Amino acid sequence: MSYDESQQPTRGRSGRSKLTVAVAALVPTAVAGWLVWQGMSGQDGGPSPASAAGVASSPSAPAPSGGARDDDVPGGTTPAEPSAPAGPLAGKVVVIDPGHNPRNRDHTAEINEPVDIGTTTKECDTTGTSTNAGYPEADFTLDVSHRLRDLLRKEGATVKFTHDGERPFGPCVDERARIGNKAKADAAISVHADGSAPGNRGFHIILPALVKGGGADTTAIVGPSRDLGEHIVGDFTRETGSAPANYLGEGTGLDVRADLGGLNLSTVPKVFIECGNMRDSSDAKLLTDAKWRQKAARGLADGIRGFLKNQ
Repeated sequence: MSYDESQQPTRGRSGRSKLTVAVAALVPTAVAGWLVWQGMSGQDGGPSPASAAGVASSPSAPAPSGGARDDDVPGGTTPAEPSAPAGPLAGKVVVIDPGHNPRNRDHTAEINEPVDIGTTTKECDTTGTSTNAGYPEADFTLDVSHRLRDLLRKEGATVKFTHDGERPFGPCVDERARIGNKAKADAAISVHADGSAPGNRGFHIILPALVKGGGADTTAIVGPSRDLGEHIVGDFTRETGSAPANYLGEGTGLDVRADLGGLNLSTVPKVFIECGNMRDSSDAKLLTDAKWRQKAARGLADGIRGFLKNQ
């Protein structure tokens, strides 16, 4: 700003001293401002290339895309992207396949369409079963799958779902297998509950049979899938207090099948679990209990961890 001394009242010596001090104080500020202007100017006196490109020159300028401004967070530091927790399953990929889909019942034509499962064809999917009181298997499988996902992530695993109830129906059984294959999963598990006769109680693990034909070849996964299933049997029993099924598997909790597309088409170690019989009143009481479902998830997580530690 201009300052015309002739328009000011006459000052004595002390007044001139104060004025001199004030002017002297302003000089460094003016020089600094001139230097900044020069730094921002190009050779022709216009904006420098950097300033013309909009490069931030003060803390209040926006940070580059993808980062927060320093003045947006306490202490003036930009927080780092949260990293996956370290744990025994760090670097491992687990695919969880929640059986069925709560909205399959609204798309019966679509889920009845046949798909190729390697050696034959089978319907895309089914509605699943339910308890006698109407609690759907598809709701049960999503709940247990969410609990299992959270436990595995806490141990450092990368967890992928085949679906999370966001689809109108399905996915079909062949696509469920492909999702695990594409993820190159170290382990995959399909979560279910059975719909057997009353009096049939307990859980069981379904293992892939040796199937080779068409687009199916389980040769490489039969062994590791059995290992995965055996780990889960012990840990699921311990955590839930449930016994292996009394109606198949001869008390082992293991059942081998060649008619499931989700197993036939898998190229990664994979098992199904039927966590209990929804049509038995005693098992249904467990399956509808949130505390028991958390125990079921822990049993599955422990079994998967035990399997993966040996891989």
